[in-house]
Amino acid sequence: MQIKEITDNKKQYLELLLVGDEQESMIDKYLQNGTMFVLFDDNPRAVCVVMQKYPTVLEIKNLAVAPAYQKRGYGSYMLNHIFKTYKNTMNTILVGTGENENTISFYIKNGFVYSHKIENFFVENYDRPIFENGRQLKDMIYFKLSFKQF
Repeated sequence: MQIKEITDNKKQYLELLLVGDEQESMIDKYLQNGTMFVLFDDNPRAVCVVMQKYPTVLEIKNLAVAPAYQKRGYGSYMLNHIFKTYKNTMNTILVGTGENENTISFYIKNGFVYSHKIENFFVENYDRPIFENGRQLKDMIYFKLSFKQF
C-alpha cells in the first residue's frame, strides 16, 4: 500500500470522492483548496481530503473507500496517515458525517468523540435528499480527535 498526496487533476478521483460526498457541487467547494491523499493498493482504494479550519484545527472534508474494499482497514490506514502527517502542526481534527451508524462507529473506533451537530445541514445544502441505509440524512454530526493522543 502507498498513500500519495495529489496536487493536480484531483477530479480524476471523482468516482471515489462521490462515495464520501454524493454531490459534485459540494465536493467542488473544498477540493481545490483542500489537501488530497489517495491510497493505492495496485489501484486507488481510498481518498481523503483535509482542510485547515482554524490555525491548529484540521477538518476531514471527505474520507471514502471504494465500496468493494470497505471494511478491510483502508479507511483506518488512511486516518493513521493523516494523524502522522499533521500531529506536529495541528491540535485537533474534526470530521462531519451523516447519521449513519456504520460511519459513526468507524470514527468512534478510531478514537473520535462527539463534538456537535449542525441541524438540517443535508436538507439545506444538498439539491436532493441524501439517503444512507434507507434513512434520509438531515443533520451533520461532528466528531473530534485530539492529536495529543498520538
